[in-house]
Amino acid sequence: MSDTKSGDDKTLSVTPKKTLTLKRPGTEQSVVRQNFSHGRTKQVQVEIKKRKFSMPGDKPEPVAAPVLTPKPAVVAAPVVQEAPKAPPPPPPVERSGMVLNELSRGEMEARRRALEGSKVREVEDRQRAAEDAKRRAEDEERRKREREDSARRQAEEEARLQTEAESRRRAEEEARRRAPLAAELATVDDEEEAKPKRPGAGAPVRRPVTPEVARPAKPTKAEEDRRRGKLTLNTALSDEDARARSLSSMRRRQEKFKRAMHNEPREKVMREVILPETITIQELAQRMSERAVDVVKYFMKQGQILKPGDIIDADTAELVATEFGHTVRRVAESDIEEGLFNIADNAEDLVSRPPVVTIMGHVDHGKTSLLDAIRNANVVSGEAGGITQHIGAYQVEKNGQKITFIDTPGHAAFTAMRARGAQATDIAILVVAADDSVMPQTIESISHAKAAGVPIIVAINKIDKHDADPQKVRSELLRHEVFVESMGGEVLDVEVSATKGTNLDKLLEAILLQAEILDLKANPDRTAEGVVIEAQLDKGRGPVATVLVQTGTLMPGDILVAGNEWGRVRALVNDRGEQVKEAPPAMPVEVLGLQGTPQAGDRFAVVNNEARAREITEYRQRLAREKAVAKHAGQRGSLEQMMSQLQTSGLKEFPLVIKGDVQGSIEAINAALDKLGTDEVRARIVHAGAGAITESDVSLAETSGAAIIGFNVRANAQARAAAVAAGIEIRYYSIIYNLVDDVKAALSGLLSPERRETFIGNAEILEIFDITKVGKIAGCRVTEGKVERGAGVRLIRDNVVIHEGTLKTLKRFKDEVAEVPGGQECGMAFQNYEDMRVGDIIECFRVEMVTRTL
Repeated sequence: MSDTKSGDDKTLSVTPKKTLTLKRPGTEQSVVRQNFSHGRTKQVQVEIKKRKFSMPGDKPEPVAAPVLTPKPAVVAAPVVQEAPKAPPPPPPVERSGMVLNELSRGEMEARRRALEGSKVREVEDRQRAAEDAKRRAEDEERRKREREDSARRQAEEEARLQTEAESRRRAEEEARRRAPLAAELATVDDEEEAKPKRPGAGAPVRRPVTPEVARPAKPTKAEEDRRRGKLTLNTALSDEDARARSLSSMRRRQEKFKRAMHNEPREKVMREVILPETITIQELAQRMSERAVDVVKYFMKQGQILKPGDIIDADTAELVATEFGHTVRRVAESDIEEGLFNIADNAEDLVSRPPVVTIMGHVDHGKTSLLDAIRNANVVSGEAGGITQHIGAYQVEKNGQKITFIDTPGHAAFTAMRARGAQATDIAILVVAADDSVMPQTIESISHAKAAGVPIIVAINKIDKHDADPQKVRSELLRHEVFVESMGGEVLDVEVSATKGTNLDKLLEAILLQAEILDLKANPDRTAEGVVIEAQLDKGRGPVATVLVQTGTLMPGDILVAGNEWGRVRALVNDRGEQVKEAPPAMPVEVLGLQGTPQAGDRFAVVNNEARAREITEYRQRLAREKAVAKHAGQRGSLEQMMSQLQTSGLKEFPLVIKGDVQGSIEAINAALDKLGTDEVRARIVHAGAGAITESDVSLAETSGAAIIGFNVRANAQARAAAVAAGIEIRYYSIIYNLVDDVKAALSGLLSPERRETFIGNAEILEIFDITKVGKIAGCRVTEGKVERGAGVRLIRDNVVIHEGTLKTLKRFKDEVAEVPGGQECGMAFQNYEDMRVGDIIECFRVEMVTRTL
């Protein structure tokens, strides 16, 4: 019992007296000091009651939880309810907001679950132990069988070897017994006759002499070790003897010995020999299981002296392998690219795709302006000199249908770009200015479109000009086999004005009509394939390739192989500069993430993993290096080749380091500079690449003595400082024909000046005078033109030039004169020449050195 009185802030508890006992009470009391902030403390009395643990199945007993009671100002003993020791338990008592019976029940439930879990684990452990024991027994049984099999095989091998040795020994004994038998018998007869006979002894008894049987030699320690069996760790690490030969090695040695004894030919093994494009003789012999010496002997019989390390081509290797009786399977190194392109699609997977349209034509006929008008943008203002220097790719939408446009340059230097544009397109729009009609690049564009087999739509531009004549354009197109509809042909033609926006809808409708006729389809649910339209090295983004997806869907994360480069697609950017999540067929996008800058016009494809991408690009790079080496390697060979090399050795070269903004511009510059070269001078491009001019370019130019040309790029500060220090000129250009003109002028400066000869006059020798201290003087009459002192002269006799030199003196009577006109007489003397005769003709001429140009 306990009485409790409640006041405002105190509680008084009265507890009955406890009987003193030796046992420790179930409850222990102690005081704990609690510390608070600002130095405040409080003493708290703690009651701890020991918990009685019961076995599973017993009824749970209530357990008192520890109670923290603040120590009041008036000293009062806290009340502790002793747990009754005898069942049944009292009803649950609430203290400190907790139910004692519920706590005990929860703990007992947790213990019961833990006990059940431990029983389950014990069962599982027993099962696992049983399985392990069973597995160990099976392994032991298997090892025992293997040991027995090994011992049995070893015993059989030893028995077989012993049988062979016994048979060989018997054969040797038989041969030894037969050969010396007669000689031994004759020797015994002579010895018996020579012996003294005993009295009364009869005739000598002849005993046959048996040859001595060769006892088998006692096996040596090495042979015992050889037949001992398995190699153990102790025997391997012991220093007694080295490891002996294996049984297989002994068997091969015995078979070889048998063949040598009986002259048995080795059994021929026919093999299927896999032949790459090139192979060494040693490798070919190994694949045929023949000796390299035999293959070399075969070549010697054919009249060729080769070494095992020499490389032969696949055709020669196939002949050799067939001659040796083997079958051949040819493989090419290029097989690594199989399955990369031109994967066949099922007809049910194909869906319609937008048409790819290329705008082609002569320079300044309004191609980019027409595309501006269609896109409602201003592209031409961003191009230097108002001409397109790159291939631009854009996508527009008309009546809910998309059209992809590719704008190609029209300048003569961009032939390769126009060809690439025609190859990647479905429809070609030929832009012809109505006031300028058909021009050279127009004709070239027609040829590219016809070679690519794409339909042409003629856009007659600039019809708003006063001197426009569309009918003249149609008539001139007939001469180049472009028959427009109005002239009875099948080629669509539309009269447009890019500046006024006239008939642009008709042009787009004609494109969509032509695309509907072509029925363009592609499979978007497969790996992407396409073509690289342009590539450049961006300062902030790294290598950037503008690609046109032709089939499949390109997505970020794809592993891309483009020409000699590969990479994982980091981002896709459309023509408006927005990042996109995917690029379906016929969509042009910029791809970021390539390892290097691919060549414009390269095809690209998506591969499964990086290993295959790396393998393909390494093969292509190796192929490109071999081509470059073959191109520049000096060729040994015929006398004609050596003479031509000697003739061209006087070639003067103008070295250049060219850096451009995109790969297509560099390609166009290279092609234009190649055309400038002659037999005397040419431009040698030491290095060409896309990207800014760097310090390494300057050092390369300094080493090779080259000039640096930057096309739409600039040099960084370090490169400029290095160029100034090295005295190297860096020239910047933004228009290609300015660059070509300057290089042409520089090459013209390398040309040796032309020697131009001008005829002055002729004089005939009438008399020869021999004057003391002067020499021979020719008295002449000027028959044609005039004769000048200091000019070049030739002495001609019977129309053959005898001497060529200069005049020493030119006199009229006794006076030195500068020139003598025609019809007058004069005296002339040659410098260091006096063999003149009457009747000879003296020709007078003037030599001028004229500067040449390309």
